[in-house]
Amino acid sequence: MLNRFLPNEYVKSIFEIKLDELIEKGIKGIITDLDNTLVPWDAKNATPNVIEWFELIASYHLKVTIISNNNEERVKTFSDPLGIPYLFDAKKPLQRTFNKGAQQMNLANDEIAVIGDQLLTDILGGNSGGYYTILVVPIVQTDAKITKMNRFMERKILNYLRKKGKLNWEDE
Repeated sequence: MLNRFLPNEYVKSIFEIKLDELIEKGIKGIITDLDNTLVPWDAKNATPNVIEWFELIASYHLKVTIISNNNEERVKTFSDPLGIPYLFDAKKPLQRTFNKGAQQMNLANDEIAVIGDQLLTDILGGNSGGYYTILVVPIVQTDAKITKMNRFMERKILNYLRKKGKLNWEDE
């Protein structure tokens, strides 16, 4: 049961993701979370490094969509200047918005990597839909109020997976 929370990969940040290796695995698109995955949850705009990362994704001819549980104004403010498609109020881990993102990219679920910082939303949702999942360390250790309960449960799951030898994840 808890294996549904186990990501295919875990990295410290999006910048450690090896795009060429994803392509070798048949990945043609990326669904990425926004808050604490790309930028801190309270940052409005992309940093120069994140802009370069999206340019790198484009140079690999990978499609990308931002999917966030946050509201339209938050996601639009971040995504529109970058020209990145987005879906908001996703209700992750439910499949509806993941599937909508896959349809918009015209890709099969197994051709998409889901990147995020939360086990209970991003990784569970991605694994449930048959996507390739990548867990990143949250950018900042503070969270919006709604995320704090998720983090509590997440720590319990991470500790269990560590004890079982399935994950050597370190919070940093």
